[in-house]
Amino acid sequence: MPGFKVKVKWGKNVYNDIELNTDEHPLVFKAQIFTLTGVQPDRQKVMLKGAQLKDDGWGDLPVKNGATFLMLGTADELALEPEKKTVFMEDLSEAELNTKLDLPAGLVNLGNTCYMNATVQCLKMVPELKKSLVELRPQGSSGLVDSLSEVFRSMQTGSCVPPLLLLGALHRAVPRFAEKGPNGGLCQQDASECWTEMVRLMQSGLPAQNSNKHNSLVEQYMGGRMSVTLQCTESDTEPPLVSEENFLHLSCFIGQETGHMNSGLKAKIKEQISKMSSSLSRDAVYTKTSLIDRLPAYLTVQFVRFYYKEREAVNAKILKDVKFPLQFDAWELCTPRLQALIEPTRAKFKEIEDQRTQDALEGKDKPKPSKGVEPMEVDKDLEAQPYSFTDDPGSNNSGYYELQAVLTHRGRSSSSGHYVAWVKGDSPDTWYKCDDDVVSPVTDKEILKLSGGGDWHVAYMLLYGPKVLKVPKKPAEEPMSEN
Repeated sequence: MPGFKVKVKWGKNVYNDIELNTDEHPLVFKAQIFTLTGVQPDRQKVMLKGAQLKDDGWGDLPVKNGATFLMLGTADELALEPEKKTVFMEDLSEAELNTKLDLPAGLVNLGNTCYMNATVQCLKMVPELKKSLVELRPQGSSGLVDSLSEVFRSMQTGSCVPPLLLLGALHRAVPRFAEKGPNGGLCQQDASECWTEMVRLMQSGLPAQNSNKHNSLVEQYMGGRMSVTLQCTESDTEPPLVSEENFLHLSCFIGQETGHMNSGLKAKIKEQISKMSSSLSRDAVYTKTSLIDRLPAYLTVQFVRFYYKEREAVNAKILKDVKFPLQFDAWELCTPRLQALIEPTRAKFKEIEDQRTQDALEGKDKPKPSKGVEPMEVDKDLEAQPYSFTDDPGSNNSGYYELQAVLTHRGRSSSSGHYVAWVKGDSPDTWYKCDDDVVSPVTDKEILKLSGGGDWHVAYMLLYGPKVLKVPKKPAEEPMSEN
């Protein structure tokens, strides 16, 4: 792709080394200028050697390295109309409706970019990741982390966001995502690959927080560690080989007998493989046992739903109905060492549940919160406990998880169809369907219908967050009276 480093002069300000790609839409370049100057793209007049840059193409502009663009425009707010007009709900756009109803911000589809939009909406459900990106100091670069930071900040307004800069950064970081079809439009991409690439790029761009065990925030909050043991089944004298493997997601393989996510994950705990035996000096059969030795606070599960069909040369889809839980217990996937470490917190969870059961039997149980009631209003007498081990912030100290986001695919191939994000709301049983720029509330019952079995939206990537233990607050001690 033809890339250049250019300058932009705006009044007395000069911005150097701005990356420009003439294969991208001119609005991507204007969006970069917006992040530097605060001048909205539709209020920019960008010129090079007397010729004006149009929104529909680069034309014959003599773009080269070191070229200086002149930008005219003001960052001041436009004057408001003196009289406030009455606006009816049916007259509002989707973005305006989202703001009025306090819905999450949507993302504009820039042409087969639903895979990217759905990924961004899901990753935004990791609060520590979101906070780090929002607070990231802009560097004025066009890298993916800076661009994602700008998108997250823009989404805080509740208005629909066109992720032009992010798309350009993604294309530069992963050129295959810039592939175009016969009609000149962008090709659909695999959301799982987009998820993997975004997380990989954030690993080097976001440092860990309050931890000397991890190099990046991604590894700290989304990375786990697997203990892998290889035992030769054809030799009684060969000692087992024990190693460690880091992971950023778990894979749920779908076989004929797989009907639930739990069984798909447990099927990979033990498997038979063939490798060279050092004691037998030939290939032998080994039993590979893989157990989790470090649980991350946020656990990603990928449903392996696509396989390559050589005859059709496409990634065909497995439509099989595979159920998944709103609450997940990872106990059976853990090493005995980790099970012993998480047992104390699990015992506290059980103590609280037993007490609630006893209160219910005695008629002391509190009513469940109704829709529209903030959880804090119901649980104001409860205190949240840390979900991580003290010496490992970003870990999970119980093995209990709650579903936070689901990325779905509708269609028959990963390179076609449509991707949508479904994210959990703050109120009980409230979820949001984020279909590009259209965001609408849904219930948890509708989330459970995303398990597959037909041509409806089918779960592809799942993001689980830590289940937080809440205990009754200790009553405040009354001050001692003086005699």
